[in-house]
Amino acid sequence: MKGTSFFILVLSLLVSCQMGKDVSSDIKAIEAMSNARAKAFNEGDAKTIAAYFSEDAVLLAPGAEPKIGPKEVEAYYQSIFDQYETRLHSYYDEVEVSGDLAFGRGTAEVTLIPKNGDSTTASVSKYLNILQKQPNGEWKTTHDIWNDNQ
Repeated sequence: MKGTSFFILVLSLLVSCQMGKDVSSDIKAIEAMSNARAKAFNEGDAKTIAAYFSEDAVLLAPGAEPKIGPKEVEAYYQSIFDQYETRLHSYYDEVEVSGDLAFGRGTAEVTLIPKNGDSTTASVSKYLNILQKQPNGEWKTTHDIWNDNQ
C-alpha cells in the first residue's frame, strides 16, 4: 500500500511539473519550423520540406492516398512543383505542447500558377499538424492533414 501511495505521489508531482513547464521556446521552434517549410514551398524545394517530417510521418492530402515517410512526402511535393509555380502564406492559429508531442492548427492560403500557362488557382485551407520532439531537440511533423475551406 505504501508503494502504491508513493507511486501516486511521484506521478502527481511529474504531472504537475509538466503542467507548469514553460513551453514558449518549443512553440517558437515549432512556428520557426513551419515558417521554414512555407519558405521551402515558395521556393519549390520538396527535399527541404520532406526533411521536416519524421521517418514514419503520414501526409494526408485531400483526394490522395496517404504518403508515408520523407521520401513519399518529397515525391508528393515535387509532383506539385513540376507543374506549378507556388505561393503559400500559412500560419498557426493555435499551437499546444505536451511533453515531446505537440499539435498546430492553422490556415494556409495557396496560389498555384501552372507552368503550362493555364489559369491560376487559389485556395484557403485549414490544417492540422501533429509534431514530435526528436532526441536532438528538433521538432518534426509526424502527421499533416488539410482540406479546403470551400
